[in-house]
Amino acid sequence: MTYLKSLPGLLLLLICTAATAEEFSVGVEDLNYYPHYTIEGGEYKGFARAVLDAFAEKHGHVFIYQARPVTRLFHDYLNKEQFDFKYPDNKNWQADMKAGKNLFYSEPVVAFIDGVMVLPQNKGTGESQLKVLGTIRGFSPWTYMDQIKAGKIRMQETSEFVQLLKMAVNGRVDGSYLNIDVARYQLEAELNQASALVFDDSLPYAKDNYHLSTIKHPQIIEQFNAFLTDEHELIEKMKAEYGLMVE
Repeated sequence: MTYLKSLPGLLLLLICTAATAEEFSVGVEDLNYYPHYTIEGGEYKGFARAVLDAFAEKHGHVFIYQARPVTRLFHDYLNKEQFDFKYPDNKNWQADMKAGKNLFYSEPVVAFIDGVMVLPQNKGTGESQLKVLGTIRGFSPWTYMDQIKAGKIRMQETSEFVQLLKMAVNGRVDGSYLNIDVARYQLEAELNQASALVFDDSLPYAKDNYHLSTIKHPQIIEQFNAFLTDEHELIEKMKAEYGLMVE
């Protein structure tokens, strides 16, 4: 009899839990940007997946990750609104495309530095020696845009990070502009040339944060912000596990 009396309460609990659990789509970049993220065998992996899945599990959500090339991702997200969320995002990215859109951004998930990787012997030789800058197609090297527009620096684009690093290693560009955590990992894990390039911190670089963004679900962003605060120690542990030590 005790079991029968508790059954209605159990059913109510299950109904309430089902009602609060939601499935969301997350637009992500189809790039090997490990350790931040990568697509491997059609599966989204890396630090970003670990954090987002931990949040989803805590609140009973389900995240479906949908990968797109960088430029198309922005178009599908901003113009077609195909995704509930986008990661990573930053209010400074694609400002022209975001004009008139009401986007909501989370608190910082992880800090990053985007800078120029150069041959060790070229470190500290100065910005005047930077004539050709390697970049990833769809990414904007904001700290160099004035020089690029003025014709002082020419961009050499590619769609692959390993190729971007090879261009600098082989001297086809004077330096390659990318996330330094990604550069260090790719140099060691993919090229087996950990010391072939170094981060030149004497050149202009960008230090900012990655955020989760949405057009449709600001209430989930608030929930995610609380998660970032409540699970700070867990996230710091994840950063260390994935080799993301930039703060």
